[in-house]
Amino acid sequence: MSTNRDWLLARWRTMFLIRTVEETIARMVSSGEVQCPCHLCIGQEAVAAGVCTALLEQDSVWGGHRSHGHYLVKGGSIEALFAEVLGKTTGCSGGRGGSMHLLDLEHGVLGTVPIVAATVPLAAGAALAYKMRGEARVAVSFFGDGAVEEGHVHETLNLAALYRLPVIFVCENNLYSSHLHWTERRRVDNLSQAGAFHSVPGVSVDGNDVQAVYNAAAEAVEGAHRGRGPAFIECRTFRWRGHVGSSFDLDVGLHRRGELAEWLLKDPISRCEQKLAELGCSSLAAEKEAIRWEVSNALDAARLGPQPSPERVAQNVWIEEEAACVH
Repeated sequence: MSTNRDWLLARWRTMFLIRTVEETIARMVSSGEVQCPCHLCIGQEAVAAGVCTALLEQDSVWGGHRSHGHYLVKGGSIEALFAEVLGKTTGCSGGRGGSMHLLDLEHGVLGTVPIVAATVPLAAGAALAYKMRGEARVAVSFFGDGAVEEGHVHETLNLAALYRLPVIFVCENNLYSSHLHWTERRRVDNLSQAGAFHSVPGVSVDGNDVQAVYNAAAEAVEGAHRGRGPAFIECRTFRWRGHVGSSFDLDVGLHRRGELAEWLLKDPISRCEQKLAELGCSSLAAEKEAIRWEVSNALDAARLGPQPSPERVAQNVWIEEEAACVH
């Protein structure tokens, strides 16, 4: 697609919103206001913004432990996300899931799960249901580079290819699985070929270029709708913060190899701003202020949400007695 200023400005807004929300969460983690583990996607915003823009509202996304961006781009409420990480009953998962268990059925966020690669087969299951029901819908599975080393990912790739399922596998390759660099886990840098043995076509794109990500996703989604089956997209990117928490470039107490300085220069938001400037959009100050105001108001509202009662801890754990016996 040709570069369109309005289109690019909308993608910039989305990425800046994700970063503003996550930087807010990072501050709350640092201050102790947020107690649940939070995995941040700061630096990776172009992947969620590019892929989810290619989807329709009825399409579903399935994420992992680093899915704030997917949730927000798909239409999830900022207030409900803040409320969730704060443990409020008004959270998107009722305050029971925290940062890693996000849900928005209305907008197609059908589940994010912290277990590595856990939602990959779930996305394929959704795609199978769409095909069996004759629905024009696509499922997207987001996962990290470490997830490709899980056996059931390859089982899912094979099943998806066999039945030509409308599912897109998006690997957000940020080079590290927790604190292990890819060279400590793999012989060759070839993740985009992960589906080749199973006849799932793959492509590698610059995950910090929102337009490149969108183009790859749009082509994959169109192919899925035309019955061509699944596709695998490797998005090369880098997270600025550690594996978990708010610290920069620190993974579970271990420093990485020093790539952060290099990747800061590849900031997807700054790159988008540069393209917008070339297209005549010289100042984004008012846009930034409006987004910060929106996020701040959402946080204020989330903080007012009620805390769960102690009695609620046992809810959704056991089957209620009156519903236990079915004849």
